[in-house]
Amino acid sequence: MSGLAGLLAGRVPPAAYRWHAAYDVGEVRRSVEHAGWRLAHVDGWTHPTRAETFEALGEALALPGWWGRNLDALADCLRDLDTDRTVVLWDGWGPLAREDGRAFGIILRLLTDSGLAVLLRGDGPEVHVPDLG
Repeated sequence: MSGLAGLLAGRVPPAAYRWHAAYDVGEVRRSVEHAGWRLAHVDGWTHPTRAETFEALGEALALPGWWGRNLDALADCLRDLDTDRTVVLWDGWGPLAREDGRAFGIILRLLTDSGLAVLLRGDGPEVHVPDLG
């Protein structure tokens, strides 16, 4: 987990990264929490549509039940959320990125602009984010 270790140690800034590690989500959660961070896991394989992605993000980030499940509401909620030292592990991001690239791009930008570290894991279209070693 060397790339992740660098992020958790503060040697790599929170941003969006492609992450090719095949660790079990439980192992990643233990490592992240051991370092004093929080893990928010989004399973894009079982939540591939835009609406399902909003649901998964709401659950993973513990957004209030009343949030509007759209881009504007996500932006509003992220402004009020303590995002410090939070890693979003987005497994299976590719289906949404292929189906609705515009929404995927906006969601990714909203997450990273709020200070979250986002790890895109799994196959997907070309995105302009660095790899996390």
